[in-house]
Formats: sequence, structure tokens, C-alpha cells
Amino acid sequence: MGPQVALLVAALAGCLLPARSCVTCDRRVVAALDSFDKEYLPTHLAPERRREVMRTIRATVGNFTKLPNLQRSFIGVIDEATMETSVLSFLRSVKYITNRGLRDFCPNKCGTMLQLLLWCHICRKHLYLCRKSTDCGVRQINVHEKEDLVLDCELNWHKLSEGLTNYSFYRVWGSNSETLVYKGKRPTLTKPLVGPEDAGTYRCELGTERHGPSTIIHFEVTVLPQRIIVETTSKSSTFVTQPSMFVTRSSTSGTLAEIWHDLSLTVGRAEYPKSENRLRGRLIGLLIWGFVVLIIGILTVVLCFRPGKVIDSMNTWFSADKAGLP
Repeated sequence: MGPQVALLVAALAGCLLPARSCVTCDRRVVAALDSFDKEYLPTHLAPERRREVMRTIRATVGNFTKLPNLQRSFIGVIDEATMETSVLSFLRSVKYITNRGLRDFCPNKCGTMLQLLLWCHICRKHLYLCRKSTDCGVRQINVHEKEDLVLDCELNWHKLSEGLTNYSFYRVWGSNSETLVYKGKRPTLTKPLVGPEDAGTYRCELGTERHGPSTIIHFEVTVLPQRIIVETTSKSSTFVTQPSMFVTRSSTSGTLAEIWHDLSLTVGRAEYPKSENRLRGRLIGLLIWGFVVLIIGILTVVLCFRPGKVIDSMNTWFSADKAGLP
């Protein structure tokens, strides 16, 4: 709470600078401080911390009355306009603090974190220990057999913390028995092609240099049966949709499974003759076109190599036709 109290006092004291301690002459300021002490702080700080904060605030306010009487800079009086401005500024600061709340400077919800903070009263950086419960809960992990198991032990504030060492993964066998599986800088543990024997409890621990474990996370691993991938073709899907629509309208004789089986076989047999007839038609068409091409090829060869004989034959044929006319 050290940095929180320092910022809180600084925020309120900053409003007192223009008017020194004259703001305490206003009843609104006195009422705001009293409400801050009796209504706000009890719900945000422990009793001993609450008394410390209010004692510091009241001492800061009172110290302004003990400033040296410098004739050229401060004579202990203030005009009404400046007084009103200072009072309103002070009340706005109190309202801002109560609305914003005393937020925790520690981003870790569990574990031990070391932050490097600047301490304003000495203008130096020091480590601030954010110590909370090292137990960061239990995670349920489900993985299928023959797949990779990945246990991730990293929390979002780990990279911001100082003085961290290594991640250690343990296989827990019982209440007092465990085996070290991995230790190093990597925050994840990967086990490829897991089997039923890999199911159980694992524990991850992140260490620090001088403050014991930073975080401890337990993993409850369940190995599920291997995934079954079913491949279907477009034609098989056609067989499924057609009988299924017809089965819903069929009679009640026989079980649904038997009717489905019979219809599937019937559809399959009906499809095979259609395929054979289609194939036979295509073969006949190819034979006809091949015969036509062969005849055209023979005629082309004859015309190219014996054009004279062909012409004589044609003339003879035409002459015979003319002679036969009346």
C-alpha cells in the first residue's frame, strides 16, 4: 500500500498548494474529508491502514499552516475568488479518488510478483513485492489419444515480473510422490502422441531468486478416445438422401433398419443398369465415328495417289447413266 498512500496524499496536497491551508476553513472541505474517512476508506482499506492514511492526509493539510511567513510570497490571507477555486479543485480531487477507487498496483491475481517502481519521496527505483497466494488453481485439460498434449503455465504478468527463474513441470503420482518432467525457461510442456497412460495430474511451478515459488498451477489431464474420421463421397450421400425421404412414408411392416437396407440395395441395383447402358451407347457411338473417319481416310488416299483412274471411273459412270436415258 506504500505507493497508493503516497499518490493519494499527493493528489490531495496538490489541491492545497494554491490556497495553502485556507481550504480547511470551508465547511464543504471539512465534510468531504470526514466522509472520506468514515464512509469511503472503511470499505477499501483495513482499519490500521485507514488510520494511517487519514493521519498522513491531516498532517499534510496541517503542515501548510506552519509555512514560514514570507512577506513577499505568503501573508496568510486569500481573496474569495481564489478560495472558491481552491475549494472546488480540492472537492473534485476527492470525488475523483472516490470514484476511481484505490486500485491495486499489483496486476497479479495470484502468485508472487516483483515490480520495479519509482518511489517518489526519494526519487529512486526499488522492487515492490506483490505477494498473494501462490496457488493459481487447477486447469482441466482434455486431449484425444494419439494427439499432442500441451500444458501452458505462463500467466499474463510473468513477463513483467522481476527475479523469476525457471518453469518446472512435475508428474504427480500421489499425495507425496511426483517426478520432474521438464525444467527450463520455456513456459509450456508438450507431450506428442499421448496415450491412456498419460492421463493424470501435473504440476507447474515458477521459481523466483529469493522469495520461493512465484506461481503453482495444477493440471488435471483426461485422455479421450482417438478421433474417428469418416469420409463420405457425393454418390453415397445421394443414396442416403433418397431412401431416407422414402422411408418416412413407408408402411410399418418390418423394422426401420430392414426397410432402409432393402431400399439401399434396390437403389444400388437400379443405378448399375443405367450406367452399363450409358457406357454401351458411348462405345457404339465411338465405333460409328471411327468407321466414318476410316472411309474418309481411304477416299483421301485414293484421290491423292490415283486421281486419273478415279476421274476415268467417274466419267465412265456418268456416260453409262446418259446412255441409259431415253
